[in-house]
Amino acid sequence: MRTHLLGAALVALWAGTSTPAFAQQAADTVAPEAPTGVEAKTAVRARSQMVVAANPLAAEAGLQVLREGGSAADALVVVQTVLGLVEPQSSGIGGGAFLVWHDGATGTITTIDGRETAPLAATPDLFLGADGKPLGFFEAVVGGRSVGTPGVMRLMETIHGSHGKLPWAALFEPAATLAEAGFAVSPRLATLIAEDAERLGGQPSTRAYFFDASGEPLEAGARLANPDYADTLRLIGRSGADAFYQGPIAQAIVDAVSGHPTNPGRLSLADLAAYEAKDREPVCMPYREYDVCGMGPPSSGGLAVGQTLGLLSGFDLGTLGPSDPQGWRLFGDATRLAFADRGRYIADADFVDIPKGLLDSDYLAARAELLKRETALPAELAGPGEPPWDKAELRIDGFGPDVPATTHFVIVDADGNVASMTSSVENAFGARLMAAGFLLNNQLTDFSFAPEENGEAVANRVEPGKRPRSSMAPTIVMKNGKPAFALGSPGGSTIIPYVAQTLMALIDWRMDMQEAISLPHFANRFGRYEVEAGTTAEALADDLTALGYDVRATAMNSGLHGVAFLDDGTLEGGADPRREGVAVGD
Repeated sequence: MRTHLLGAALVALWAGTSTPAFAQQAADTVAPEAPTGVEAKTAVRARSQMVVAANPLAAEAGLQVLREGGSAADALVVVQTVLGLVEPQSSGIGGGAFLVWHDGATGTITTIDGRETAPLAATPDLFLGADGKPLGFFEAVVGGRSVGTPGVMRLMETIHGSHGKLPWAALFEPAATLAEAGFAVSPRLATLIAEDAERLGGQPSTRAYFFDASGEPLEAGARLANPDYADTLRLIGRSGADAFYQGPIAQAIVDAVSGHPTNPGRLSLADLAAYEAKDREPVCMPYREYDVCGMGPPSSGGLAVGQTLGLLSGFDLGTLGPSDPQGWRLFGDATRLAFADRGRYIADADFVDIPKGLLDSDYLAARAELLKRETALPAELAGPGEPPWDKAELRIDGFGPDVPATTHFVIVDADGNVASMTSSVENAFGARLMAAGFLLNNQLTDFSFAPEENGEAVANRVEPGKRPRSSMAPTIVMKNGKPAFALGSPGGSTIIPYVAQTLMALIDWRMDMQEAISLPHFANRFGRYEVEAGTTAEALADDLTALGYDVRATAMNSGLHGVAFLDDGTLEGGADPRREGVAVGD
Protein backbone atom coordinates (compact mmCIF):
# COMPACT_ATOMS: atom_id res chain seq x y z
CA MET A 1 0.00 0.00 0.00
CA ARG A 2 2.80 2.43 0.84
CA THR A 3 4.35 1.88 -2.60
CA HIS A 4 0.99 2.53 -4.30
CA LEU A 5 0.50 5.74 -2.35
CA LEU A 6 4.02 6.88 -3.19
CA GLY A 7 3.38 6.39 -6.89
CA ALA A 8 0.16 8.37 -6.55
CA ALA A 9 1.99 11.15 -4.74
CA LEU A 10 4.62 11.40 -7.44
CA VAL A 11 1.97 11.53 -10.14
CA ALA A 12 -0.04 14.10 -8.20
CA LEU A 13 2.99 16.35 -7.99
CA TRP A 14 2.82 16.88 -11.75
CA ALA A 15 -0.88 16.27 -12.40
CA GLY A 16 -2.84 18.68 -14.57
CA THR A 17 -1.88 20.81 -17.52
CA SER A 18 -0.41 23.76 -15.64
CA THR A 19 3.10 24.14 -14.32
CA PRO A 20 3.22 23.72 -10.51
CA ALA A 21 3.29 27.06 -8.71
CA PHE A 22 6.79 26.63 -7.31
CA ALA A 23 8.08 25.85 -10.80
CA GLN A 24 6.42 28.85 -12.42
CA GLN A 25 7.77 31.15 -9.75
CA ALA A 26 11.28 29.78 -10.26
CA ALA A 27 10.99 30.13 -14.03
CA ASP A 28 9.98 33.77 -13.62
CA THR A 29 12.89 34.69 -11.37
CA VAL A 30 15.95 32.80 -12.63
CA ALA A 31 19.07 34.65 -13.65
CA PRO A 32 19.70 35.26 -17.37
CA GLU A 33 22.04 32.94 -19.27
CA ALA A 34 24.97 35.37 -19.50
CA PRO A 35 24.91 37.80 -16.55
CA THR A 36 27.38 40.65 -16.56
CA GLY A 37 28.23 39.73 -12.98
CA VAL A 38 27.49 37.01 -10.50
CA GLU A 39 24.11 37.55 -8.89
CA ALA A 40 23.80 36.87 -5.20
CA LYS A 41 22.34 33.64 -3.88
CA THR A 42 22.10 32.57 -0.27
CA ALA A 43 23.13 29.18 1.06
CA VAL A 44 20.18 26.89 1.83
CA ARG A 45 20.06 24.94 5.10
CA ALA A 46 18.34 21.59 5.67
CA ARG A 47 18.13 19.12 8.53
CA SER A 48 18.84 15.79 6.89
CA GLN A 49 18.03 15.61 3.17
CA MET A 50 18.70 17.85 0.20
CA VAL A 51 18.72 18.07 -3.58
CA VAL A 52 20.76 20.59 -5.56
CA ALA A 53 20.07 20.49 -9.30
CA ALA A 54 20.17 22.68 -12.37
CA ASN A 55 16.41 23.26 -12.69
CA PRO A 56 13.77 23.89 -10.00
CA LEU A 57 11.41 21.30 -11.47
CA ALA A 58 14.02 18.56 -11.21
CA ALA A 59 15.18 19.58 -7.74
CA GLU A 60 11.68 19.65 -6.30
CA ALA A 61 10.79 16.33 -7.93
CA GLY A 62 13.84 14.72 -6.34
CA LEU A 63 13.02 16.19 -2.94
CA GLN A 64 9.46 14.87 -3.19
CA VAL A 65 10.89 11.35 -3.60
CA LEU A 66 12.99 11.79 -0.47
CA ARG A 67 9.96 13.07 1.45
CA GLU A 68 8.04 9.95 0.48
CA GLY A 69 10.72 7.67 1.90
CA GLY A 70 12.86 7.18 -1.18
CA SER A 71 16.65 6.95 -1.18
CA ALA A 72 19.18 9.14 -2.95
CA ALA A 73 19.30 6.41 -5.63
CA ASP A 74 15.55 6.74 -6.20
CA ALA A 75 15.74 10.53 -6.32
CA LEU A 76 18.66 10.29 -8.76
CA VAL A 77 16.44 8.53 -11.33
CA VAL A 78 13.73 11.17 -10.97
CA VAL A 79 16.12 14.14 -11.10
CA GLN A 80 17.88 12.82 -14.20
CA THR A 81 14.70 12.00 -16.13
CA VAL A 82 13.17 15.41 -15.34
CA LEU A 83 16.40 17.21 -16.28
CA GLY A 84 16.38 15.33 -19.59
CA LEU A 85 13.02 16.94 -20.28
CA VAL A 86 13.42 20.50 -18.96
CA GLU A 87 17.19 20.91 -19.56
CA PRO A 88 17.65 18.71 -22.65
CA GLN A 89 20.58 20.72 -23.98
CA SER A 90 22.74 19.50 -21.10
CA SER A 91 21.92 15.90 -20.23
CA GLY A 92 19.43 13.11 -20.62
CA ILE A 93 18.90 9.40 -21.18
CA GLY A 94 20.56 9.76 -24.58
CA GLY A 95 23.85 10.67 -22.90
CA GLY A 96 26.29 9.47 -20.27
CA ALA A 97 27.27 10.17 -16.66
CA PHE A 98 29.68 9.53 -13.82
CA LEU A 99 28.45 8.93 -10.27
CA VAL A 100 30.38 9.19 -7.02
CA TRP A 101 28.37 7.58 -4.22
CA HIS A 102 28.76 7.56 -0.45
CA ASP A 103 27.05 4.65 1.31
CA GLY A 104 25.54 5.94 4.54
CA ALA A 105 25.51 2.48 6.12
CA THR A 106 29.09 1.44 5.42
CA GLY A 107 30.83 4.80 4.95
CA THR A 108 32.40 3.62 1.69
CA ILE A 109 32.87 5.62 -1.51
CA THR A 110 32.13 3.92 -4.83
CA THR A 111 32.00 5.24 -8.38
CA ILE A 112 29.97 4.13 -11.40
CA ASP A 113 31.04 4.79 -14.97
CA GLY A 114 28.08 5.40 -17.27
CA ARG A 115 30.20 6.98 -20.00
CA GLU A 116 29.28 6.36 -23.63
CA THR A 117 31.26 3.89 -25.75
CA ALA A 118 32.44 4.07 -29.34
CA PRO A 119 30.65 1.72 -31.76
CA LEU A 120 32.30 -1.60 -32.46
CA ALA A 121 32.52 -0.47 -36.08
CA ALA A 122 34.43 2.72 -35.17
CA THR A 123 37.94 3.16 -36.58
CA PRO A 124 40.72 5.60 -35.64
CA ASP A 125 39.94 7.73 -38.71
CA LEU A 126 36.34 8.37 -37.61
CA PHE A 127 36.86 12.13 -37.43
CA LEU A 128 39.22 12.53 -40.37
CA GLY A 129 37.97 13.95 -43.65
CA ALA A 130 38.65 12.65 -47.14
CA ASP A 131 41.88 14.66 -47.13
CA GLY A 132 43.11 12.83 -44.02
CA LYS A 133 42.83 15.95 -41.88
CA PRO A 134 40.60 16.35 -38.79
CA LEU A 135 37.07 17.50 -39.48
CA GLY A 136 35.83 20.82 -38.18
CA PHE A 137 34.13 20.45 -34.82
CA PHE A 138 30.53 20.93 -35.96
CA GLU A 139 31.17 18.94 -39.12
CA ALA A 140 31.75 16.03 -36.79
CA VAL A 141 29.08 16.85 -34.20
CA VAL A 142 25.87 17.37 -36.17
CA GLY A 143 24.49 14.05 -37.33
CA GLY A 144 25.03 10.41 -36.43
CA ARG A 145 28.84 10.21 -36.64
CA SER A 146 29.36 11.65 -33.15
CA VAL A 147 26.83 9.48 -31.26
CA GLY A 148 28.16 6.98 -28.73
CA THR A 149 26.25 4.25 -26.94
CA PRO A 150 24.31 6.03 -24.17
CA GLY A 151 25.15 4.97 -20.62
CA VAL A 152 22.88 6.92 -18.26
CA MET A 153 20.12 4.32 -18.20
CA ARG A 154 22.43 1.45 -17.20
CA LEU A 155 24.01 3.65 -14.53
CA MET A 156 20.57 4.44 -13.07
CA GLU A 157 19.64 0.76 -13.17
CA THR A 158 22.89 -0.16 -11.37
CA ILE A 159 22.56 2.29 -8.49
CA HIS A 160 18.83 1.64 -8.09
CA GLY A 161 19.49 -2.10 -7.96
CA SER A 162 21.92 -1.71 -5.04
CA HIS A 163 20.40 1.24 -3.14
CA GLY A 164 16.88 1.87 -4.41
CA LYS A 165 13.94 1.61 -2.00
CA LEU A 166 11.02 2.45 -4.27
CA PRO A 167 9.68 0.60 -7.32
CA TRP A 168 11.52 1.36 -10.56
CA ALA A 169 8.32 2.11 -12.49
CA ALA A 170 7.11 4.78 -10.06
CA LEU A 171 10.33 6.76 -10.52
CA PHE A 172 9.59 7.46 -14.20
CA GLU A 173 6.12 8.91 -13.57
CA PRO A 174 7.09 12.47 -12.52
CA ALA A 175 8.98 13.14 -15.77
CA ALA A 176 6.41 11.23 -17.86
CA THR A 177 3.49 13.16 -16.41
CA LEU A 178 5.29 16.47 -16.86
CA ALA A 179 6.19 15.53 -20.43
CA GLU A 180 2.54 14.88 -21.23
CA ALA A 181 1.28 18.04 -19.55
CA GLY A 182 4.06 20.25 -20.84
CA PHE A 183 6.31 22.68 -19.02
CA ALA A 184 7.22 26.34 -19.40
CA VAL A 185 10.44 26.78 -21.39
CA SER A 186 12.95 28.43 -19.07
CA PRO A 187 14.86 31.59 -19.99
CA ARG A 188 18.11 29.63 -20.22
CA LEU A 189 16.68 26.97 -22.53
CA ALA A 190 15.07 29.64 -24.74
CA THR A 191 18.36 31.53 -24.99
CA LEU A 192 20.27 28.43 -26.01
CA ILE A 193 17.66 27.41 -28.59
CA ALA A 194 17.93 30.86 -30.17
CA GLU A 195 21.74 30.76 -30.14
CA ASP A 196 21.77 27.35 -31.84
CA ALA A 197 18.80 27.98 -34.14
CA GLU A 198 20.71 27.36 -37.36
CA ARG A 199 21.92 23.90 -36.37
CA LEU A 200 18.72 22.88 -34.57
CA GLY A 201 16.64 24.18 -37.45
CA GLY A 202 18.67 22.17 -39.93
CA GLN A 203 17.61 18.81 -38.47
CA PRO A 204 13.97 17.73 -38.88
CA SER A 205 13.55 16.19 -35.41
CA THR A 206 14.95 19.16 -33.48
CA ARG A 207 13.24 21.69 -35.74
CA ALA A 208 9.89 20.06 -35.01
CA TYR A 209 10.49 20.07 -31.27
CA PHE A 210 12.32 23.33 -30.49
CA PHE A 211 10.52 25.67 -32.93
CA ASP A 212 6.93 26.94 -32.94
CA ALA A 213 4.33 26.53 -35.66
CA SER A 214 5.59 29.62 -37.48
CA GLY A 215 9.15 28.26 -37.58
CA GLU A 216 10.53 30.54 -34.84
CA PRO A 217 12.64 29.28 -31.91
CA LEU A 218 10.57 28.73 -28.78
CA GLU A 219 10.57 31.67 -26.39
CA ALA A 220 10.76 31.67 -22.61
CA GLY A 221 7.40 30.74 -21.12
CA ALA A 222 6.22 28.76 -24.14
CA ARG A 223 4.64 25.45 -23.15
CA LEU A 224 6.55 22.45 -24.43
CA ALA A 225 5.08 18.94 -24.24
CA ASN A 226 6.81 15.72 -25.22
CA PRO A 227 4.43 12.74 -25.40
CA ASP A 228 7.07 10.60 -27.12
CA TYR A 229 9.37 11.00 -24.11
CA ALA A 230 6.49 10.09 -21.80
CA ASP A 231 5.88 6.89 -23.78
CA THR A 232 9.60 6.03 -23.69
CA LEU A 233 9.86 6.53 -19.93
CA ARG A 234 6.78 4.46 -19.19
CA LEU A 235 8.01 1.61 -21.36
CA ILE A 236 11.33 1.62 -19.48
CA GLY A 237 9.45 1.83 -16.20
CA ARG A 238 7.39 -1.24 -17.04
CA SER A 239 10.11 -3.33 -18.65
CA GLY A 240 13.37 -2.17 -17.06
CA ALA A 241 16.51 -0.70 -18.59
CA ASP A 242 16.62 -3.49 -21.17
CA ALA A 243 13.73 -1.73 -22.89
CA PHE A 244 16.12 1.10 -23.69
CA TYR A 245 18.92 -1.08 -25.03
CA GLN A 246 16.76 -3.52 -27.00
CA GLY A 247 13.50 -3.31 -28.90
CA PRO A 248 11.78 -0.25 -30.41
CA ILE A 249 13.69 2.42 -28.45
CA ALA A 250 17.04 0.94 -29.46
CA GLN A 251 15.85 0.66 -33.05
CA ALA A 252 14.78 4.31 -33.05
CA ILE A 253 18.26 5.34 -31.83
CA VAL A 254 20.03 3.30 -34.50
CA ASP A 255 17.70 4.53 -37.23
CA ALA A 256 18.35 8.17 -36.28
CA VAL A 257 22.12 7.62 -36.22
CA SER A 258 22.56 5.50 -39.33
CA GLY A 259 19.85 7.24 -41.32
CA HIS A 260 21.29 10.74 -41.18
CA PRO A 261 21.45 11.86 -44.83
CA THR A 262 24.83 13.63 -44.77
CA ASN A 263 26.68 12.51 -41.64
CA PRO A 264 25.59 8.98 -40.68
CA GLY A 265 27.09 7.16 -37.71
CA ARG A 266 28.12 3.58 -36.99
CA LEU A 267 26.13 2.80 -33.85
CA SER A 268 24.34 -0.56 -34.07
CA LEU A 269 21.81 -2.61 -32.14
CA ALA A 270 24.69 -4.84 -31.05
CA ASP A 271 26.45 -1.84 -29.46
CA LEU A 272 23.36 -0.99 -27.43
CA ALA A 273 22.71 -4.57 -26.35
CA ALA A 274 26.31 -5.01 -25.17
CA TYR A 275 26.58 -1.80 -23.11
CA GLU A 276 27.52 -2.10 -19.42
CA ALA A 277 27.92 0.52 -16.72
CA LYS A 278 31.13 -0.19 -14.82
CA ASP A 279 32.08 0.01 -11.18
CA ARG A 280 35.41 1.85 -10.92
CA GLU A 281 37.82 2.46 -8.09
CA PRO A 282 37.45 6.01 -6.75
CA VAL A 283 40.42 8.34 -7.06
CA CYS A 284 41.16 9.86 -3.63
CA MET A 285 43.75 12.50 -2.79
CA PRO A 286 44.60 13.84 0.68
CA TYR A 287 44.40 17.62 0.96
CA ARG A 288 44.93 19.31 4.32
CA GLU A 289 42.80 17.29 6.76
CA TYR A 290 40.47 16.02 4.03
CA ASP A 291 40.32 13.20 1.48
CA VAL A 292 39.06 14.39 -1.90
CA CYS A 293 37.44 11.52 -3.81
CA GLY A 294 36.40 11.61 -7.43
CA MET A 295 36.07 9.71 -10.67
CA GLY A 296 38.98 7.93 -12.30
CA PRO A 297 39.58 7.19 -15.99
CA PRO A 298 38.01 7.47 -18.47
CA SER A 299 37.42 10.76 -16.69
CA SER A 300 40.43 12.98 -16.18
CA GLY A 301 38.50 14.96 -13.58
CA GLY A 302 39.43 13.11 -10.40
CA LEU A 303 43.11 12.83 -11.31
CA ALA A 304 43.50 16.43 -12.52
CA VAL A 305 41.66 17.91 -9.54
CA GLY A 306 43.76 15.67 -7.27
CA GLN A 307 46.99 16.73 -8.97
CA THR A 308 46.06 20.41 -8.71
CA LEU A 309 45.42 20.13 -4.98
CA GLY A 310 48.49 17.97 -4.46
CA LEU A 311 50.68 20.58 -6.15
CA LEU A 312 49.18 23.29 -3.93
CA SER A 313 49.36 21.38 -0.66
CA GLY A 314 52.77 22.74 0.30
CA PHE A 315 51.71 26.39 0.03
CA ASP A 316 49.86 28.50 2.58
CA LEU A 317 46.92 29.55 0.44
CA GLY A 318 44.86 30.51 3.49
CA THR A 319 47.27 33.34 4.30
CA LEU A 320 47.38 34.56 0.71
CA GLY A 321 43.59 34.75 0.44
CA PRO A 322 41.29 35.12 -2.59
CA SER A 323 42.42 38.62 -3.57
CA ASP A 324 46.18 37.95 -3.70
CA PRO A 325 47.53 37.56 -7.26
CA GLN A 326 50.28 35.26 -5.96
CA GLY A 327 47.64 32.81 -4.79
CA TRP A 328 46.08 32.81 -8.25
CA ARG A 329 49.55 32.42 -9.78
CA LEU A 330 50.02 29.24 -7.76
CA PHE A 331 46.55 27.99 -8.67
CA GLY A 332 46.88 28.78 -12.38
CA ASP A 333 50.27 27.12 -12.77
CA ALA A 334 49.14 24.08 -10.77
CA THR A 335 46.16 23.57 -13.08
CA ARG A 336 48.39 24.06 -16.11
CA LEU A 337 50.79 21.34 -14.96
CA ALA A 338 47.84 19.04 -14.26
CA PHE A 339 46.48 19.67 -17.77
CA ALA A 340 49.87 18.87 -19.29
CA ASP A 341 49.81 15.41 -17.67
CA ARG A 342 46.15 15.01 -18.56
CA GLY A 343 46.79 15.61 -22.26
CA ARG A 344 49.59 13.08 -22.47
CA TYR A 345 48.59 10.26 -20.16
CA ILE A 346 44.86 10.02 -19.40
CA ALA A 347 42.35 8.03 -21.44
CA ASP A 348 40.11 4.98 -20.99
CA ALA A 349 42.12 2.70 -18.67
CA ASP A 350 40.50 -0.36 -20.26
CA PHE A 351 42.43 0.45 -23.44
CA VAL A 352 45.48 2.46 -22.38
CA ASP A 353 47.97 1.95 -19.54
CA ILE A 354 47.97 4.98 -17.26
CA PRO A 355 50.92 5.88 -15.02
CA LYS A 356 50.31 4.62 -11.51
CA GLY A 357 52.09 7.63 -10.04
CA LEU A 358 50.06 10.62 -11.25
CA LEU A 359 49.07 11.27 -7.61
CA ASP A 360 52.30 9.98 -6.09
CA SER A 361 53.34 12.35 -3.29
CA ASP A 362 57.02 12.38 -4.25
CA TYR A 363 56.17 13.03 -7.90
CA LEU A 364 53.85 15.91 -7.03
CA ALA A 365 56.35 17.37 -4.55
CA ALA A 366 58.99 17.42 -7.28
CA ARG A 367 56.55 19.05 -9.73
CA ALA A 368 55.57 21.60 -7.05
CA GLU A 369 59.17 22.85 -6.97
CA LEU A 370 58.37 24.47 -10.33
CA LEU A 371 55.85 26.71 -8.56
CA LYS A 372 58.42 28.14 -6.12
CA ARG A 373 58.96 31.37 -8.04
CA GLU A 374 57.47 34.84 -8.17
CA THR A 375 56.34 34.97 -11.81
CA ALA A 376 54.37 32.89 -14.30
CA LEU A 377 55.70 29.47 -15.21
CA PRO A 378 57.38 29.76 -18.63
CA ALA A 379 56.13 27.50 -21.40
CA GLU A 380 59.31 25.41 -21.50
CA LEU A 381 58.71 24.34 -17.87
CA ALA A 382 54.97 23.73 -18.18
CA GLY A 383 55.05 20.44 -20.07
CA PRO A 384 54.04 17.01 -18.80
CA GLY A 385 56.12 15.32 -16.15
CA GLU A 386 57.42 11.78 -15.90
CA PRO A 387 55.30 10.04 -13.25
CA PRO A 388 56.11 6.53 -12.02
CA TRP A 389 54.79 3.68 -14.17
CA ASP A 390 54.01 0.03 -13.68
CA LYS A 391 55.10 -0.38 -17.30
CA ALA A 392 56.70 2.41 -19.30
CA GLU A 393 54.96 3.41 -22.51
CA LEU A 394 55.79 6.00 -25.16
CA ARG A 395 53.20 8.78 -25.28
CA ILE A 396 52.55 11.96 -27.20
CA ASP A 397 50.17 14.76 -26.33
CA GLY A 398 46.66 14.66 -27.73
CA PHE A 399 43.80 17.15 -27.78
CA GLY A 400 40.06 16.65 -27.71
CA PRO A 401 37.60 19.60 -27.87
CA ASP A 402 35.75 18.63 -24.64
CA VAL A 403 33.06 21.26 -25.20
CA PRO A 404 30.70 22.07 -22.29
CA ALA A 405 27.01 21.05 -22.19
CA THR A 406 26.61 19.16 -18.98
CA THR A 407 24.79 19.17 -15.65
CA HIS A 408 25.68 18.28 -12.09
CA PHE A 409 23.45 17.43 -9.16
CA VAL A 410 23.93 16.38 -5.55
CA ILE A 411 21.42 14.39 -3.48
CA VAL A 412 21.62 13.56 0.23
CA ASP A 413 19.01 11.31 1.84
CA ALA A 414 18.00 10.79 5.46
CA ASP A 415 20.10 7.61 5.70
CA GLY A 416 23.32 9.47 4.91
CA ASN A 417 23.64 8.25 1.32
CA VAL A 418 25.17 10.87 -0.97
CA ALA A 419 25.01 10.99 -4.77
CA SER A 420 27.31 13.37 -6.63
CA MET A 421 26.60 12.90 -10.33
CA THR A 422 27.74 14.73 -13.46
CA SER A 423 25.74 13.94 -16.58
CA SER A 424 26.16 15.11 -20.16
CA VAL A 425 25.24 14.97 -23.84
CA GLU A 426 28.55 16.82 -24.55
CA ASN A 427 27.85 19.84 -26.77
CA ALA A 428 24.65 21.84 -26.23
CA PHE A 429 21.82 19.73 -27.73
CA GLY A 430 24.28 16.92 -28.47
CA ALA A 431 24.23 15.62 -32.04
CA ARG A 432 21.05 17.63 -32.81
CA LEU A 433 19.22 14.35 -33.35
CA MET A 434 16.21 13.08 -31.42
CA ALA A 435 14.96 9.52 -31.08
CA ALA A 436 11.90 8.36 -29.11
CA GLY A 437 11.54 11.82 -27.53
CA PHE A 438 15.09 12.50 -26.33
CA LEU A 439 18.28 14.04 -27.68
CA LEU A 440 21.25 11.91 -28.63
CA ASN A 441 24.75 12.69 -27.42
CA ASN A 442 27.78 13.72 -29.45
CA GLN A 443 30.25 12.30 -26.91
CA LEU A 444 32.48 10.66 -29.49
CA THR A 445 33.86 14.11 -30.31
CA ASP A 446 35.54 13.98 -26.88
CA PHE A 447 38.05 11.66 -28.52
CA SER A 448 41.09 13.20 -30.12
CA PHE A 449 40.19 13.79 -33.78
CA ALA A 450 43.76 12.97 -34.86
CA PRO A 451 44.62 9.39 -33.83
CA GLU A 452 48.38 9.82 -34.13
CA GLU A 453 51.13 12.36 -34.47
CA ASN A 454 54.46 11.72 -36.15
CA GLY A 455 53.56 8.04 -36.30
CA GLU A 456 52.87 7.70 -32.56
CA ALA A 457 49.40 6.92 -31.20
CA VAL A 458 47.46 9.44 -29.12
CA ALA A 459 46.14 7.93 -25.87
CA ASN A 460 42.64 9.37 -26.34
CA ARG A 461 42.24 8.14 -29.93
CA VAL A 462 39.07 6.49 -31.21
CA GLU A 463 38.94 2.70 -30.78
CA PRO A 464 35.99 0.26 -30.94
CA GLY A 465 34.18 -0.01 -27.62
CA LYS A 466 36.39 2.63 -25.98
CA ARG A 467 35.08 5.42 -23.75
CA PRO A 468 36.24 8.94 -24.64
CA ARG A 469 38.19 10.91 -22.07
CA SER A 470 36.09 13.29 -20.01
CA SER A 471 36.76 16.15 -17.61
CA MET A 472 33.66 15.55 -15.52
CA ALA A 473 34.60 15.66 -11.85
CA PRO A 474 31.82 14.61 -9.48
CA THR A 475 33.43 14.83 -6.06
CA ILE A 476 32.79 13.78 -2.47
CA VAL A 477 35.19 15.08 0.19
CA MET A 478 35.62 13.09 3.39
CA LYS A 479 36.88 14.17 6.81
CA ASN A 480 37.44 11.68 9.63
CA GLY A 481 35.54 9.05 7.68
CA LYS A 482 32.43 11.18 7.12
CA PRO A 483 31.27 13.34 4.19
CA ALA A 484 32.31 16.98 4.42
CA PHE A 485 31.41 18.27 0.94
CA ALA A 486 29.83 16.94 -2.24
CA LEU A 487 30.03 18.96 -5.45
CA GLY A 488 30.71 19.11 -9.17
CA SER A 489 30.08 21.22 -12.26
CA PRO A 490 29.50 21.31 -15.99
CA GLY A 491 31.92 23.28 -18.13
CA GLY A 492 33.92 21.02 -20.46
CA SER A 493 37.57 20.92 -19.50
CA THR A 494 37.06 24.00 -17.29
CA ILE A 495 35.20 21.66 -14.92
CA ILE A 496 38.60 20.79 -13.47
CA PRO A 497 39.60 24.33 -12.38
CA TYR A 498 35.99 25.11 -11.38
CA VAL A 499 35.91 22.19 -8.95
CA ALA A 500 39.50 22.63 -7.73
CA GLN A 501 38.94 26.35 -7.09
CA THR A 502 35.73 25.68 -5.18
CA LEU A 503 37.52 23.13 -3.00
CA MET A 504 40.31 25.63 -2.36
CA ALA A 505 37.70 28.22 -1.34
CA LEU A 506 35.93 25.77 0.97
CA ILE A 507 39.04 24.32 2.61
CA ASP A 508 41.68 27.06 2.55
CA TRP A 509 39.46 30.13 2.75
CA ARG A 510 36.71 28.61 4.91
CA MET A 511 33.92 29.97 2.70
CA ASP A 512 30.43 28.57 2.94
CA MET A 513 29.20 26.48 0.02
CA GLN A 514 27.33 29.30 -1.68
CA GLU A 515 30.23 31.75 -1.31
CA ALA A 516 32.67 29.22 -2.74
CA ILE A 517 30.42 28.45 -5.73
CA SER A 518 29.75 32.13 -6.44
CA LEU A 519 33.44 33.10 -6.37
CA PRO A 520 34.61 34.55 -9.73
CA HIS A 521 36.49 32.02 -11.85
CA PHE A 522 40.17 31.76 -12.79
CA ALA A 523 41.52 29.05 -15.09
CA ASN A 524 44.83 28.32 -16.80
CA ARG A 525 44.57 25.11 -18.82
CA PHE A 526 46.89 25.49 -21.78
CA GLY A 527 48.93 28.65 -21.12
CA ARG A 528 46.44 31.47 -21.46
CA TYR A 529 45.08 32.63 -18.12
CA GLU A 530 41.31 33.06 -18.31
CA VAL A 531 39.45 35.27 -15.83
CA GLU A 532 35.69 35.51 -15.62
CA ALA A 533 34.39 38.53 -17.52
CA GLY A 534 32.00 40.87 -15.77
CA THR A 535 33.21 39.91 -12.30
CA THR A 536 35.80 41.12 -9.81
CA ALA A 537 38.22 38.60 -11.31
CA GLU A 538 38.90 41.17 -14.03
CA ALA A 539 40.36 43.48 -11.40
CA LEU A 540 43.30 41.10 -11.06
CA ALA A 541 43.96 40.89 -14.80
CA ASP A 542 46.63 43.61 -14.76
CA ASP A 543 48.39 41.97 -11.80
CA LEU A 544 48.42 38.60 -13.55
CA THR A 545 49.68 40.22 -16.75
CA ALA A 546 52.50 41.82 -14.78
CA LEU A 547 53.44 38.34 -13.51
CA GLY A 548 53.96 37.25 -17.11
CA TYR A 549 50.61 35.71 -18.11
CA ASP A 550 48.66 36.12 -21.30
CA VAL A 551 45.35 37.06 -19.68
CA ARG A 552 41.92 36.99 -21.28
CA ALA A 553 38.59 37.99 -19.73
CA THR A 554 35.93 35.59 -20.97
CA ALA A 555 32.54 34.16 -20.06
CA MET A 556 33.01 31.19 -17.73
CA ASN A 557 29.56 29.72 -17.34
CA SER A 558 29.94 27.05 -14.69
CA GLY A 559 27.01 25.21 -13.13
CA LEU A 560 28.51 24.31 -9.78
CA HIS A 561 26.21 22.63 -7.29
CA GLY A 562 27.22 21.42 -3.87
CA VAL A 563 26.30 20.40 -0.35
CA ALA A 564 28.35 20.95 2.81
CA PHE A 565 27.89 18.70 5.84
CA LEU A 566 28.04 20.96 8.87
CA ASP A 567 29.36 20.08 12.31
CA ASP A 568 25.88 20.23 13.86
CA GLY A 569 24.64 17.53 11.49
CA THR A 570 22.71 19.83 9.19
CA LEU A 571 23.25 20.39 5.47
CA GLU A 572 24.15 23.54 3.57
CA GLY A 573 23.48 23.69 -0.17
CA GLY A 574 24.68 26.09 -2.83
CA ALA A 575 23.62 26.53 -6.46
CA ASP A 576 25.54 28.38 -9.14
CA PRO A 577 24.10 31.87 -9.70
CA ARG A 578 25.29 31.72 -13.32
CA ARG A 579 22.48 29.27 -14.11
CA GLU A 580 18.94 28.56 -12.92
CA GLY A 581 19.65 25.77 -10.44
CA VAL A 582 18.40 25.64 -6.86
CA ALA A 583 19.12 23.89 -3.58
CA VAL A 584 16.06 22.50 -1.80
CA GLY A 585 15.79 20.48 1.40
CA ASP A 586 13.83 19.64 4.53
